[in-house]
Amino acid sequence: MDTVFILGGARSGKSARAQALADAGAARRVFIATAEAMDAEMAERIARHRAARGAGWTTVEAPLDLVGALSDHMAGDAACLVDCLTLWLSNLMHHDRHVEDETASLCDLLARARGRVILVSNEVGMGLVPETPLGRRFRDAQGRLNQRVAAACRRVEFVAAGLPLTLKG
Repeated sequence: MDTVFILGGARSGKSARAQALADAGAARRVFIATAEAMDAEMAERIARHRAARGAGWTTVEAPLDLVGALSDHMAGDAACLVDCLTLWLSNLMHHDRHVEDETASLCDLLARARGRVILVSNEVGMGLVPETPLGRRFRDAQGRLNQRVAAACRRVEFVAAGLPLTLKG
């Protein structure tokens, strides 16, 4: 079992770092996408990311059922890359899902992960205090999610300007 949690800001290089880790030695690579193409710009962004991954990746769309997707695809010979927990959290909140229960289920699964699981998330607590109650609620939920996942993973890295800094492991 190898669980890696990659944190960073927008355009910090965290997804590229996660992909490089997944590419290193896995017989099978599974990309678990949490984004939904709600508009043309997002659809284009998703298409660019998919093309950049290249051949050899299986893509699984899991905007809400992340635990189910991971359960179905993680195995000793696989690297599962989840990109990203921030969008997953946003989806959960948008669909009025119980974030604490979903987080607990994810962390329970990470404790018994098979193969390599790499999770990407945004560090949102280093900026300004959000202006709206919803923004503050999201920022707080993201911080709690990141803390729980970091505690559950064997390795945690923070990426800034494309450079990884090991926080744990």
